[in-house]
Amino acid sequence: MIDTARRAEELGIYIVKNKATVRAAAKAFGVSKSTVHTDVTDKLRTVNGALWQEVRQVLDVNKAQRHLRGGQATKEKYLKQKTDLI
Repeated sequence: MIDTARRAEELGIYIVKNKATVRAAAKAFGVSKSTVHTDVTDKLRTVNGALWQEVRQVLDVNKAQRHLRGGQATKEKYLKQKTDLI
């Protein structure tokens, strides 16, 4: 069984270092997005408050930008469909 406190710190370090999204961190560590979110928002706060604050800042930026990423993904999807037809 993996130590959840250690995993929370490792996830936090990964997110801050790479400015990663929860989804990217989950993929890199082979865990679910729910696990990452729980670890870095709840467990990390009690284990390493300073790191938790840094993670919070990265996640807040990601949250503010997510509508832009979604729009870009949709744009790319339809451009791909258009080029596939040609």
